Amino acid sequence: MNTERVNILKEGPSRRGPVVYWMSRDQRMRDNWALLYAQKTALEAKVPLAVVFCLVDNFLGATFRQYDFMCTGLAELEENLRKKGIPFHLQRGDPGKTIPRFTEAHGVGLLVTDFDPLRIKRQWKDEAARRVSVPLHEVDAHNIVPCRYASEKQEFAARTFRPKIGAKLESFFERFPDPVKHPFPWKGGLPRTDWETLRDSLQLDRSVSAVTWLKSGEDAAQKALDSFIDGKLAVYEEKRNNPLRDGQSDLSPYLHFGQLSAQRVAMEVWKCENTPSKKAFLEELIVRRELSDNFCFYNPRYDTTAAFPDWARKTLEEHRHDRRDHLYTLTELESASTHDPLWNAAQMEMVKRGKMHGYMRMYWAKKILEWSETPGEALERALYLNDRYELDGRDPNGYTGCAWAIGGVHDRAWFQRPLFGKIRYMSYNGCRQKFNVDAYIDRIKRL
Repeated sequence: MNTERVNILKEGPSRRGPVVYWMSRDQRMRDNWALLYAQKTALEAKVPLAVVFCLVDNFLGATFRQYDFMCTGLAELEENLRKKGIPFHLQRGDPGKTIPRFTEAHGVGLLVTDFDPLRIKRQWKDEAARRVSVPLHEVDAHNIVPCRYASEKQEFAARTFRPKIGAKLESFFERFPDPVKHPFPWKGGLPRTDWETLRDSLQLDRSVSAVTWLKSGEDAAQKALDSFIDGKLAVYEEKRNNPLRDGQSDLSPYLHFGQLSAQRVAMEVWKCENTPSKKAFLEELIVRRELSDNFCFYNPRYDTTAAFPDWARKTLEEHRHDRRDHLYTLTELESASTHDPLWNAAQMEMVKRGKMHGYMRMYWAKKILEWSETPGEALERALYLNDRYELDGRDPNGYTGCAWAIGGVHDRAWFQRPLFGKIRYMSYNGCRQKFNVDAYIDRIKRL
């Protein structure tokens, strides 16, 4: 494994004891550099290895929908780890306190975790690093090129980031070894989690129901990848911006929960014939997705208007008092009760399916800007709705996407217009020129 993936959060000599992988963002056994690093270290020291996952009862507005998808995947993961002799320990509570208690209780010698740029995850790690008495190593198993290594600063746009990450890709396209059956058993054996009881105990908003159209888990994720490559990749460029054509990969929930490795996706797609679709997909998967991690990592105010570029904040302020023909409450937006049937359909697609078409997400967010009193209010509303209903909400892609649509992040200044200033504009009539709007609305009504 390329050692640039590893970042030492707490230094010090490892004591004699088991190695524990504190899993958070990358919830899979296969193609997981953090797990592979933890096992390699444990094998060299001839000590047991365990995976621990700390479940918090409330996380950034997630509902039963997201927790159900995650727990289903974790249940499969637990069984896969058991086959390798690696115990899975589910803990509950504040990770910054719970993980150190687990570490001390089991005499752990080294703690390994995975990378996440989100503020709350970094706070958990900072607290854990203060409390544990052993080294804490972080492994970026989520990005193809580790976020810290891809760039040492916040990038202005894809055009500034693309050459940097492109120059480093080859050295990180390493073959994944398989985890081996761990020969040093964990004291206490292999526990089993009562997932049904766990689900019943979760104090969550259950009005947002679990999805049924998409199966969770890394096995399902691999099948979805295979299906996309075999049936959709060749026409991805042609179909991806038309919500009436089945052209999207539907891999984002798997990538968000770490049930699928982005590097695995890239390596499999890389083998395919060179086409405009292949190029377009890899641009989204590598440049745009990892640019989102860059934005959230280097800008801790990623979920506020303070993260908008100077030109965007200036132009939005200049047009802050422009007349708005429509203003809606959050309740009206959430219930899809606007005058715009296309926007209403997009909102209901998200509410019902847990995944809005990517092209419609851009239109959806820009209209929230148009119908809110301030850009700050618009951003808060967009993030609230996205994180509440989308399977892949609470993610750097979501924060960055909303900041792009509302605040010009990673975009350029466009022509001046009311309300939007120089922020890129999207319209109902513009959508009508791209696809059959009425057919899309009718399809969503039938969901």
